Amino acid sequence: MATQKRYITAEELKTHNKEGDLWISIQGKVYDVSEWVKDHPGGDLPLINLAGEDATDAFVAYHPGTAWKFLDKFFNGFHLKDYSVSEISKDYRKLVYEFTKMGLYDKKGHGVSILLCLIAVMFAVSVYGVVFCDGALPHFLSGALMGFLWIQSGWLGHDSGHYQIMLTPNLNRFIQILSGNCLAGISIGWWKRNHNAHHIACNSLDHDPDLQHMPFFAVSSKFFNSLTSHYYNRKMKFDSASRFLISNQHWVFYPFMSVARLNLFGQSFMLLFSRTRVPHRGQELLGLAVFWIWYPLLVSFLPNWYERVMFVLASFVVTSIQHLQFCLNHFSTSIYLGHPNGNDWFEKQTSGSLNIECPSWMDWFHGGLQFQIEHHLFPRLPRNQLRQISPFVKELCKKHGLTYNCASFWGANARTIRTLKTAAMEARDLSNPVPKNLVWEAINTHG
Repeated sequence: MATQKRYITAEELKTHNKEGDLWISIQGKVYDVSEWVKDHPGGDLPLINLAGEDATDAFVAYHPGTAWKFLDKFFNGFHLKDYSVSEISKDYRKLVYEFTKMGLYDKKGHGVSILLCLIAVMFAVSVYGVVFCDGALPHFLSGALMGFLWIQSGWLGHDSGHYQIMLTPNLNRFIQILSGNCLAGISIGWWKRNHNAHHIACNSLDHDPDLQHMPFFAVSSKFFNSLTSHYYNRKMKFDSASRFLISNQHWVFYPFMSVARLNLFGQSFMLLFSRTRVPHRGQELLGLAVFWIWYPLLVSFLPNWYERVMFVLASFVVTSIQHLQFCLNHFSTSIYLGHPNGNDWFEKQTSGSLNIECPSWMDWFHGGLQFQIEHHLFPRLPRNQLRQISPFVKELCKKHGLTYNCASFWGANARTIRTLKTAAMEARDLSNPVPKNLVWEAINTHG
């Protein structure tokens, strides 16, 4: 006798969204991932953020076909009673299937090998310029080259976090530690945790860490309500100090970007020394130790403090182009408050992302992020395939009446500054008082 199916409604599913009680739905079947959250390769935050929701599109985006066979052990016997699939989700899943059938997920090209060789050459040249060359100009150029190396190693770490770029998982892990921790001083564990949360909750003001830069930057006046960050688990206070900083954010945006790497250094250590579960914590710390040995040692070879500061600033300023790229892709696009909703995956990913127009010969420079929309929709797809699939994504957006956000590099900068200026002017509005300090009042009181 066949077992009768048991059903729950979407509203009942939503009640299972707390730690220790995490349920998700995939293609109408309900899975209890309360225990799996501790061992999930993508970290706990994607499951926590999507708990109580249909997560089919997110699952399809982030997992290869081989992952489906592991779902059954989490099936709790329930089916979603009112499960339905929107037309846009149907079309999106068809695209994933077609790209898989075309073998695009497996066609990674030779970019990784070339990039590894390029990074090795840049490192050798930069070290040679510091140790064996005299004069401020060679030392300045060596610092700039080091910054450019960090950009390229960043793209390598980014790619290896989304899909396997090497022949084996162990080699992939080695490249992650090498490119992130050892060469750039940034924990790949921190990056994966931060980045996965960003992808799942793209442009959610209270769930996406890539928009949570209080008290220095705010892309929306909604931050003035002192929102609670569900990534940092703290209130992002809007007080007199943050009001002063945000009131001038459009003027200090680029100077702050030039030293943004300091924030990444700090975030890396804060995570690794926190109580948060971090896979391979020992490897992470060892990799950072390698960086903090070779980089200060290299700087110490410079003849005076002037050239040492110049070298560090040159490396920071050049690599700030990458930090700027991250901001351009999202700061000026659509935002929302609250948990990500699995039922509008395609819409949220497209409306919250901005592509950067560039010729194909500049693709290497942007590391694939010039196709930010495509990357967010198909995060496992190698970056050398993103230009090829772009027309399909444009057509799907057109079919369903969605905006396909795209701008030139300079246009994206202009949009970002306009967004920051709008929020800055709203922060200066004296009709929305907060406790002020004397510096803020002196600068912003007129008459």
